[in-house]
Amino acid sequence: MTSIAAQPRPFTLSVPEEAIADLRQRLQRARLPDTAPGAGWAHGTDLDYMREIVSYWSDRFDWRAQEERLNRLPQFAVGIDGIDLHFIHVAGRGPDPHPLLLSHGWPGSVFEFLDIIPMLTDPAAFGGDPADSFTIVAPSLPGYTLSFQPGQRRFAVEEIAACFARLMQEVLGYERFGAQGGDWGSFVTARLGHSHAQLISGIHLNMMPIRRAPDTIPDDAAAHERAYGKELAEFLKEETGYQWIQGTRPQTLAYALNDSPTGLAAWIIEKFRNWSDGGGDPEGAIGRDAMLANISLYWFTQCIGASFWPYYARMHGPWPIPPGEPVSVPTGYCQFPREILRPPRSLAEHAFSDIRRWTEMERGGHFAAMEQPEALAREIRAFFRPLRRG
Repeated sequence: MTSIAAQPRPFTLSVPEEAIADLRQRLQRARLPDTAPGAGWAHGTDLDYMREIVSYWSDRFDWRAQEERLNRLPQFAVGIDGIDLHFIHVAGRGPDPHPLLLSHGWPGSVFEFLDIIPMLTDPAAFGGDPADSFTIVAPSLPGYTLSFQPGQRRFAVEEIAACFARLMQEVLGYERFGAQGGDWGSFVTARLGHSHAQLISGIHLNMMPIRRAPDTIPDDAAAHERAYGKELAEFLKEETGYQWIQGTRPQTLAYALNDSPTGLAAWIIEKFRNWSDGGGDPEGAIGRDAMLANISLYWFTQCIGASFWPYYARMHGPWPIPPGEPVSVPTGYCQFPREILRPPRSLAEHAFSDIRRWTEMERGGHFAAMEQPEALAREIRAFFRPLRRG
């Protein structure tokens, strides 16, 4: 086990002016492709939208305002497992705040949590009960944005979970804590519940990380399971191209996206549009500045290649939750209607043996903390409330 190099030190994000100027110059020189005939988004990111977003990003987007939003929260970095791990750490404002680890995914970052963190740390300020407050720890995933330096080791889901367990227990001194996540964060959270159960009071997910294969649908499937089987088949056919590229040739793709901010934005914006509950409008659920803040953070940190690694590790290794070894810690789940996959509870219970709360939400998609922070915060508080009393 690698020893921890140092105690956490305060961190403030400050991108050099020359890096901002370089980004603007690259955007002003963008060479856009033509587009095939047909509907704007039918074959990928729409050309007219990209013309607009490149112009806005170059001339009107205020990076410093987004940087300042992040810097309002206490941030730290610590040497752990051979890297400098970045994390937000905000004390709860309640009588006995419960430690809660928030894990983001791809193509996300800690920017996803800027709205929801105050709702969790200070629920009374939002009309809630101060007894529901959490102390929040929100790391940048190893290999992602502020937890990345060129040449550092790569982390699979299992290793990210182990790193986060060490952060919470050995660095911050939390002997017991809750965990919450979506996208890769849901896998990390589930892995914590599986392999570090002695530390975990409960896990809450806004994406259900069960194995995605046709053979997961039983031969005697009920109607709702067959419906999910059709949803899964469509997803595997139409929505997994990025996974195959990132999971088999991550280095090749990294050259293009690390060199072209326009290419990076097109690659990520399509996911924000397709996976959110915006009615086909890329800004219908997530604002333009919020999207560009996240994309800019990927650009400035040059982490896109490393951010692909969990896909490569996943395609060349076992499923992070071993078959036949269900997660047994208390589990909560909220299913947003525009999540990329919505498996039924009957299938999820094969992988999670103690589901205590299962809620179907009215609105929202894959980026729940950005799209519906109030609704997600209510669900997190409701799930953990009885566990805190136990």
